[in-house]
Amino acid sequence: MHLNTDLLTRFEAGLNPQDIRASAMPAELIGYGEISAIFQIGDDPTTAYKRMPLFNDRLSAEKYEVLYHEYCDLLQQAGLHLPESKTAVVQVAGRPVCLYIAQEKMPSGDFGHRLIHTRNEKEITAIFEQVISEVAKTWQFNAAHAPGLEIAVDGQISNWVLGSENGKTALYYIDTSTPFIRRQGVHGLDPKLMLRAAPVWMRWILEKLFVDEVLNRYYDARKNMIDLAANLIKEQCAELVPVAVEVINRQLPAEVQPLSVKAVESYYREDKFIWSLFLGVRRLDRWIVTRLLRRRYEFILPGKIER
Repeated sequence: MHLNTDLLTRFEAGLNPQDIRASAMPAELIGYGEISAIFQIGDDPTTAYKRMPLFNDRLSAEKYEVLYHEYCDLLQQAGLHLPESKTAVVQVAGRPVCLYIAQEKMPSGDFGHRLIHTRNEKEITAIFEQVISEVAKTWQFNAAHAPGLEIAVDGQISNWVLGSENGKTALYYIDTSTPFIRRQGVHGLDPKLMLRAAPVWMRWILEKLFVDEVLNRYYDARKNMIDLAANLIKEQCAELVPVAVEVINRQLPAEVQPLSVKAVESYYREDKFIWSLFLGVRRLDRWIVTRLLRRRYEFILPGKIER
């Protein structure tokens, strides 16, 4: 994979975050993260570019870049399959410093959240088993390295893509942009970076109420798997929750309390509140910044989300 930093600099310089069609360089918005947006730029159909305008200075972006590559290396050491990726720090005068993560673009129909709508129950059960087996590799890694070193993944079904490696079917983990690494219980990722996308006037309460809980859940096998099962409700497949719970309980470590459908539903309601609140205050902040203050708002927010 070749990464053209000059191309990304021109793209960033001409980007209109609130009207992509008015940007200087042709691009298609193909996805959203909680703190990022994902583009196909120009006529290159092979690469997805994740834009993260989070940084006050180049040094902070470069530190994150190093952490990102360390995280990818550790995931591969644990046995996970990742698409090829590269990174570039992009700095345009008068703007936040951005980190762009370029990743091999994979067929949209092979993403987990699409497959659960197109496959039969037997095939979906097999996909759940594969996903949990992949996540379990991080549990095994942590059992061997904790507390000095721990890694985690966001196991939600949309973060997995069915592909192949050396002629064999393989499940790829694609959501590598948030480096879940802990050493002696301390996060390698600065939690405050997650809040750069939130209004300044809300960051203190969001940090107090949510950040530690949201980051730590991914290192907890039970909470991570509850999150995976609850995500099925967001994906309009609530009927698959009992199937997922049954598969998860077969593969959880023996010392971990089994899941129940009731626990998944309760967690979903709480998680829905957290992310709905986060998105709501960001939309309000965008309105204040663009309409009242007449300033540029750097983040690209999704439209209505079915949760």
